[in-house]
Amino acid sequence: MRVFRKKPIEVTAFLWNGSNDIMEWANNVSMGSRTSLHYRWLENTYETLTIKTLEGEMNVAKGDWVICGIQGEFYPCKPDIFEATYEEI
Repeated sequence: MRVFRKKPIEVTAFLWNGSNDIMEWANNVSMGSRTSLHYRWLENTYETLTIKTLEGEMNVAKGDWVICGIQGEFYPCKPDIFEATYEEI
């Protein structure tokens, strides 16, 4: 058996509170990357955000983090997982 450790990487993240400020953030951090954040508001509310990730569409609830990965991809992360995995630098 071989044991591996994940390489330390820095990511940019946005704590989504239901506002559309996330689009400005996404445009700034992706910097022309081929992968972009796509979203739709469900039922004309800001309750749920949908992101097309590399693994398919995922919903983001208020209070979830949206992370921009090392290749400009976006993906959601629940607050407890984010807290256990990342620390601010």
